[in-house]
Amino acid sequence: MARSTTGRPTDLELELLKVLWERGPSTVREVLAAMSDLREIGYTTVLKVLQIMRDKGLVQCDKRKRPQVYRSRQSRQVVLKQLAGDLLERAFGGSTRQLLLHALETRQKCPPEELAELRKLLDEIEGSAS
Repeated sequence: MARSTTGRPTDLELELLKVLWERGPSTVREVLAAMSDLREIGYTTVLKVLQIMRDKGLVQCDKRKRPQVYRSRQSRQVVLKQLAGDLLERAFGGSTRQLLLHALETRQKCPPEELAELRKLLDEIEGSAS
């Protein structure tokens, strides 16, 4: 599996990415305001984490504007796909079966619409393998 050029986000970095995905390009103050509903966090912490994320390639920053505006470099779907692939390889040795079994065992009740979506995806994969 090819490695991404971006670093894997920490839990806090993932929270900040979620804010950027929902709000779109944002200043540190805007991210801080959105985060304050979720947790107690300071301005300098948000700024420092965004700078680390910039260095890791997770976000980009327009330095020509003041205040600086940060945006995610990748869509939510791309990042989540990378995280799932990484988890699949590191924790389950590449076994999709084991990953799905553990995920389904963890949730006591899977909504019918999610099960239908999983069945459809499995049917598509099975059809393309033939």
